[in-house]
Amino acid sequence: MAIKLEKIKDERKKNKLLFLIKGTDEVFANTLRRLIIEEVPTLAVEDVEIKENSSALYDEMLALRLGLIPIKTDLKSYELKDKCKCAGAGCAKCELKLTLKVGKKGYVYAEDAHSADPECTFVYPKMPITKLLAKQKVDLSMTAVLGQGKAHAKWSPGWAFYKREPSFKIEGKVADAEKIVNACPLGIFEPRGSSVAINKDKLYDCHECLQCVELDKNITFEETGNFIFTLESWGQLTCKEILNQSADIFLAKIEEMESLI
Repeated sequence: MAIKLEKIKDERKKNKLLFLIKGTDEVFANTLRRLIIEEVPTLAVEDVEIKENSSALYDEMLALRLGLIPIKTDLKSYELKDKCKCAGAGCAKCELKLTLKVGKKGYVYAEDAHSADPECTFVYPKMPITKLLAKQKVDLSMTAVLGQGKAHAKWSPGWAFYKREPSFKIEGKVADAEKIVNACPLGIFEPRGSSVAINKDKLYDCHECLQCVELDKNITFEETGNFIFTLESWGQLTCKEILNQSADIFLAKIEEMESLI
C-alpha cells in the first residue's frame, strides 16, 4: 500500500502544519521526524567577534543569545561548509556576515542587526538581545553558517512529533450527555439533543485519556492505524520547505545505501 499524506490544518501565521500519514508504521513517521529535527539545514550564528560590549551581559552570554536567534534561510544560495567548493575555508556561498552596532539607551533588538544578504535576516525583528543603559554600547560582527540540528539545536528548523489517529464511535444513547461533555477538557464532545456528537475539528487534539469510554459503555475508542503528524517551524524555513528538504535528504540516503549494497 502506498503512503499517503492528507493535510489537516495549515496555520501559516503560526508556522504550524498538521497532516495525516496513511499506509505506513511508526518507523516511517519517526524517520521523518528525525530527518526534520536533525538533518534539514538552516543558518545560525556560529562565530561572534566582539569589538565592544558594555552591556550587563557577559560576552559569552551575548554570543549565546545571538546563536539561538533563527535566521531566514535560502537553501538555494548557501551550502554546508563540508560540501562547499572553498573546502571549508569560508566564502559567500557558505557564510553569511552580519553586524550589530548600537549605542543608545534601551533594548537592542534583532532588527538592529544588519545582514550582508537582505534575504537572510533574523526571523523575529523584535526579539530582544540585550538592554543598554546610558553610555553603554554594543559593537560586534557575526558569521552565520549552514548547519544541522544533529550538531547543535540552534540549527534545527523546528519541532516535529506524531501520534496515532483516534476514532470514537457512539452507539445508542448515552446515559448522561452533560457529564460526557464536561469530562472532556478539549471539547471533543458536544451536546446533540439528549445524546452527544463528536466535534471533528477538535478530534485531532485528543490525548486519549479515555474518560469518556469509562463513563459510558456506548462510547467506544479505537485507533485507525494512521498517524497525526505535527510540524512547527521556528521560522527559518516554511513547513513546506522543511518537508520537501527532508524528503530530498531521505531519497539521497536511500540512494547512498543502495550504492553500498
